[in-house]
Amino acid sequence: MLFDIFLVLSVGAGLLMAFNLGANDVANSMASAVGARAITVKQAVYIAGILNFVGAVFLGSHVTATISKGIINPAVIDDPTIVMLGMFAALVSAGIWVLIATLTSLPVSSTHSIVGAILGFGLVAGGPGVVNWYTMIGVVLSWIISPLFGGLIAYGVFSVIRSRILAKPDLLERARRWAPRWIALTVFLLGMSFMYKTPMGKGLEMSFIVRLAIILFFCAAAWVPAQLVVNRLCARLTSDVDGVEGIFRRMQIGTSCYVAVSQGANDVANAIGPVAAIFMIARHHELLPKAEVPLFLLIIGGAGIALGIALLGRRVIATVGERITTLTNTRGFAVDFGAASTVLAASSLGMPVSTTHAAVGSVVGVGLARGFAAVDFRVLGKIVLYWVLTVPIAAFTSIVIFQILKWTLT
Repeated sequence: MLFDIFLVLSVGAGLLMAFNLGANDVANSMASAVGARAITVKQAVYIAGILNFVGAVFLGSHVTATISKGIINPAVIDDPTIVMLGMFAALVSAGIWVLIATLTSLPVSSTHSIVGAILGFGLVAGGPGVVNWYTMIGVVLSWIISPLFGGLIAYGVFSVIRSRILAKPDLLERARRWAPRWIALTVFLLGMSFMYKTPMGKGLEMSFIVRLAIILFFCAAAWVPAQLVVNRLCARLTSDVDGVEGIFRRMQIGTSCYVAVSQGANDVANAIGPVAAIFMIARHHELLPKAEVPLFLLIIGGAGIALGIALLGRRVIATVGERITTLTNTRGFAVDFGAASTVLAASSLGMPVSTTHAAVGSVVGVGLARGFAAVDFRVLGKIVLYWVLTVPIAAFTSIVIFQILKWTLT
């Protein structure tokens, strides 16, 4: 009876987490496009809602490899009922913290929220020995690695665009030559990201050479039509900065759409992973290292993400896209490129990264390309404070909820 009750409650808690995940993390994919006026907030909400749902349901992880996010070893805790209560407490506490951050319009890492919450109940239920402290050190390091890498890459990309295109007298002709190169490079980046970051890409049984050959084929295939489209576009655009921004506006919409699909595929596990663990315990009264995620849970997760984007998504989008620095389409493209490159490169090297931190770092990077006065450090300071507070607050809240449940029900 207790298992069945908590199974229903955990689905509700997973929906709450998915809702808040959508409301806060949507800024990772859409903030730069909205800030650069490539699309409106309303369009961003529709696009991100649909693409996140598609990514979560059709490309989302059907197997949560490490339900505890690698932070604790649940096998050390003998009683599965304790694990079930802890996972439920972690979901609720992480959802509450991300909701608070969203209502104050500040971006936080949903991954770090669930990590901190699981850490909290793990410490109380199993003691310090149950915690994987090396993973925790990695989480702390990612507070520095993700924004620093994102900022450096975005700064470099925008500096190249400025020196090769915007600073030249024949800037539209320069853009006509360079845009297809950037598009091909972006296709390479997105192809690598799809192959090695999304659950569907990881599931393809191909060697590295075959994967690389497929990606390079699509890069070459994208170059030729891109050149034709840009040539036709340049015939209708004015030979000034506005003309160049018009080309990059279309490129930026494409990168934002991809990030939205990828975000739904990867982040839905943050909300549904703990629910899958509780589902397994409720059905089999034990927790295995891996759990099959039923399709209906992915649909609930995708719907929750889309609902969160629709109702509260514009708050964090406005902060990241408009309040840190002023974005144009060329700067927005550099932001998307910097964030995606950081997540891909760092993940490939086994380094822990946060998409939220990489996106904010990239926005700061393109802002600093115009000098320190171009960045609002008061807004940035509040964001960094929330990043540092995420793990301890999620952990403390999880401990409180877990203890109340334990004292009441066991």
